[in-house]
Amino acid sequence: VALKRMLNFNVPPVKNCTGEPVWKVLIYDRFGQDIISPLLSVKELRDMGITLHLLLHSDRDAIPDVPAVYFVMPTEENIDRMCQDLRNQLYESYYLNFISAISRSKLEDIANAAIGANAVTQVAKVFDQYLNFITLEDDMFVLCNQNKELVSYRAINRPDITDTEMETLMDTIVDSLFCFFVTLGAIPIIRCSRGTAAEMVAVKLDKKLRENLRDARNSLFTGDTLGAGQFSFQRPLLVLVDRNIDLATPLHHTWTYQALVHDVLDFHLNRVNLEESTGTESSPAGARPKKKNRKSYDLTASDKFWQKHKGSPFPEVAESVQQELESYRAQEDEVKRLKSIMGIEGEDEGAISMLSDNTAKLTSAVSSLPELLEKKRLIDLHTNVATAVLEHIKVQLL
Repeated sequence: VALKRMLNFNVPPVKNCTGEPVWKVLIYDRFGQDIISPLLSVKELRDMGITLHLLLHSDRDAIPDVPAVYFVMPTEENIDRMCQDLRNQLYESYYLNFISAISRSKLEDIANAAIGANAVTQVAKVFDQYLNFITLEDDMFVLCNQNKELVSYRAINRPDITDTEMETLMDTIVDSLFCFFVTLGAIPIIRCSRGTAAEMVAVKLDKKLRENLRDARNSLFTGDTLGAGQFSFQRPLLVLVDRNIDLATPLHHTWTYQALVHDVLDFHLNRVNLEESTGTESSPAGARPKKKNRKSYDLTASDKFWQKHKGSPFPEVAESVQQELESYRAQEDEVKRLKSIMGIEGEDEGAISMLSDNTAKLTSAVSSLPELLEKKRLIDLHTNVATAVLEHIKVQLL
């Protein structure tokens, strides 16, 4: 909801709006790309008027008659590139959205660049979005993807880590958690174990929340900026746990579909990348190694099979794929049968009656064709993914 609001120039999208959306360009950095990609498909972006989406630091041509929506981290490099865009007059207007809160000094840098480029009137809006976390499912999010090695169990427990590095690491985690609760529109009750990194995060987060609540006029939790996500006395419980308490769990391979895909395949931001062989090439010297084709599949909330079976034991998934395939073939055979009947001969009343009935059935079958094609696509997708998982299991067992 927060992303769609941002892409609609920070105005809530109007439901059942039949008018054409305002066409615009989306400019993001790697952090912004990782936040958007698991939630919004290219089609959904196009439906919202995004005709082009480009990385901030890529080579971009000027499109002077189109507004640009920026969604980036407020880093020094990103600010410099945005100032360069203002000087180059790349777009008609600029809607600047920062993933985390931008500092006053960096905001002044943008203002100076806008004044120098005579582009002050073109900077339409500047927003802190507080979206520095990645939502992978309805009930799961992660804090970091880019530079994730800097925010990890290993990084926290390095024997040579300095106090400054630890402070930076803790601040990164706290900023992401703070962004999550701002987006949720709720103040958590925080619980943690004492004497660990979890306590450091808890203390810093508690301080940041209190400082924000102290300023009633500018509090992120009491205004109407979040629409439905306003302050509520139904407070969630945030439990911060140090990984040292349970080191065995990450080493345990669960025998469920989602866990196996995550453990043995290249599964990243809800996208699985597979290498598929295309066959063996013959040559006088013998058979060459099989060529590999890389394919990517998105396993998202819109994938009904994934939603239903991601928590199922792997053998059950294989059976379910087979059942779905048999169901699809039965529907496909029915369409073929109806097509052949449509060429019926004879003009007696029985034949005409049968033709009329079958025409209605065929019309119904044709109208369900998009659903049938989507079903076939999902069957092929999960056949390939399940086969790849099985191949990895076989190799490990051998």
